[in-house]
Amino acid sequence: MSKSLRKKKRLGSFKFMSVLFSTTLSLFIVGLFGVIVIQAKTLTSIIRENIEVQVFLNKNITEADRAKIGKMLENQDYVLQKEDGAQLSYISADEAAKSFLEDTGEDFSKFLDDNPLRDSYVISIHEAFQTSEKMENIVAEIQKLDGVFEVTYMNDLVESINKNLLKVSIVLGAFILILVITVIILINNTIRLALFSQRFLIRSMQLVGATRGFIRKPFLNRSFFFGSLAGILSSALLYGLIEYTKANIDGFALLQNNKLILMLFGGLIVLGAILSFFSTLRAVNKYLNMSLDELY
Repeated sequence: MSKSLRKKKRLGSFKFMSVLFSTTLSLFIVGLFGVIVIQAKTLTSIIRENIEVQVFLNKNITEADRAKIGKMLENQDYVLQKEDGAQLSYISADEAAKSFLEDTGEDFSKFLDDNPLRDSYVISIHEAFQTSEKMENIVAEIQKLDGVFEVTYMNDLVESINKNLLKVSIVLGAFILILVITVIILINNTIRLALFSQRFLIRSMQLVGATRGFIRKPFLNRSFFFGSLAGILSSALLYGLIEYTKANIDGFALLQNNKLILMLFGGLIVLGAILSFFSTLRAVNKYLNMSLDELY
C-alpha cells in the first residue's frame, strides 16, 4: 500500500509552476508598492530635516554664555541627532551679514554704522517633535533662556507638511489594504485551482486509510517551499529593479534605506510562505471534507 500511495502521489502531484509564477508576481507587486512607501518615508524624513528653529542671541553676549546656550541646546531630545552628532550650527553676526550680502547683493554697512544682525543658533528638529503644539513648547522653552533674544521657525511650513503627510498616509494606507486583500484572494484562488485536479487523489488516499495529517503534509511542505521561493524570486526582481533605477536616475540613491529594504525582502519571503501554506491548508481541508458526490 505504501509503495502504491507513493506512486500515486508522484504521478498525481500537481505542478506548482503556475502557483509559483502567480505568487511571485503578486509578491513583486506588493514589494514594489513597499519600495515606493519606503522611498516616500525617506523623502519625508529629508524634508522634515529642513524644519529648523533659529535662536537669536542678545547683542554683546559673552563667549561663555554663548557656549553655555549651545551646550544646553545640543543635549535636548528635540534636536535631531545623526552619526556626526547633534544637528546644531552656530552663525555669527558677521557670517550672517556676509550671507545676506551674497543673497541680496546689498551691503547695509554702507549706510549703517553697526551690524543689525545677531549671533544665532540654527537647530534641526527631530521629526517626533514636529507638531505645532510641540514646536510652540520648544520655542517657549528656549525663549526663557538667559541670553536668548528671539526664537523663530516657519510655522506655516510645519502645518502644511503635517496636513499633506496625513492625506498621503490615508491614501497609501487604503491602497495597501486593497492590495493585500487582492493578493490574498489571488494566491488563494490560484492554489485552490491547482489543487482541484488532486481532489480524487485526496479522496483515494482517504479510502485506503491515510490520515488527514498524512494527506496534508506533502501539499503543505511543497506550498511552504514554493511560497518561500516566490518571496526570494520577487525580492531578487525588486533588487534588480532598484539597482537599475539607481544607476539610471540621479539622486535616487539618496532615497535608499537599506535596513528597511532588507526588512521588506524578508517580509516578502515570510508573506509568501505563510499565504501559500494557509491557502493550501484551506484548500486541502475543503476537499477532505467533501463527499464523493460533491467532488464530482
